[in-house]
Amino acid sequence: MARLKPLPAIWLVSDERNDAVLEAALKRLPRGSGLIFRHYHLPEAQRRARFAALARLARAKGHIVALAGSHALARRWGADLSYGPGGDLAPAHSLRELGRARCAVAVLLSPAFPTRSHPGAASLGPLRFRLLAARAAPPVIALGGMNPRAARRLGWACWAGIDAFLR
Repeated sequence: MARLKPLPAIWLVSDERNDAVLEAALKRLPRGSGLIFRHYHLPEAQRRARFAALARLARAKGHIVALAGSHALARRWGADLSYGPGGDLAPAHSLRELGRARCAVAVLLSPAFPTRSHPGAASLGPLRFRLLAARAAPPVIALGGMNPRAARRLGWACWAGIDAFLR
């Protein structure tokens, strides 16, 4: 998959909680943002159809589209990037996982702050987040409890959210 420069500053991460607002959220995002399409809850045929519809809308707004899955699946479905361990966009929660993601286009480091996805789970907080991010080889995208206010608190311009776009 192609390396992207510049990397989008804001990423919308899909899941079943925000499915009903994805079209509106994609339209509100600044031009050149990113969509990470997960939708693990859908059967493959429905997942592919939902991806195609959202990818069309995202591209019409100048957004980059990543698909959760292998490089091969992302290529077959026409995504710009793959998301997942070993993907172009790799999730990381620890120094060890950051090391595994050293060849990724970018890494999504989480959870920066407490999140509804994992209630009660420990979060990194601003200091630990920045310490870990400084050790990452690829650019870091903050994830976990992120929205514009949290990004300012973290002092991090590149962030991704799920709940941030629910309205």
